[in-house]
Amino acid sequence: MIASSHRPITWPTVATTVRWAVAFAWLAALAYLLLALDVLGAGGLEADEGSASVVFVAAGCYAVGGLLIVLRRRWLWIAGAVMNALVLLMFFSVYAERPSILLSSGGLATKVPQILLALALLTLAVRRR
Repeated sequence: MIASSHRPITWPTVATTVRWAVAFAWLAALAYLLLALDVLGAGGLEADEGSASVVFVAAGCYAVGGLLIVLRRRWLWIAGAVMNALVLLMFFSVYAERPSILLSSGGLATKVPQILLALALLTLAVRRR
């Protein structure tokens, strides 16, 4: 008989998933900060007067949300997943017809970590401790 060197697949621990979720939240916060400072482009989207403050608020929310993930409260993970899903839904519904914004450096830099954050939060919320 041939011995198999394959190990069973193990899922990441809760602690590892928490660390990844925090990293994704902070990456989203950093991307929003860079977007507000005009380091990242938004695909030709014209910024209205005062719109930078909204982007700074979004950056702050993701930074604080990253800190709240560490508290390991399931209801916070669920609330974060719901709020993040609403942000993603709004973005994709508003800019669905504008691929220049969807695929811009700012669009990708904010949405990729947000999608990964959503997956991490959902994993934490449904996983048993």
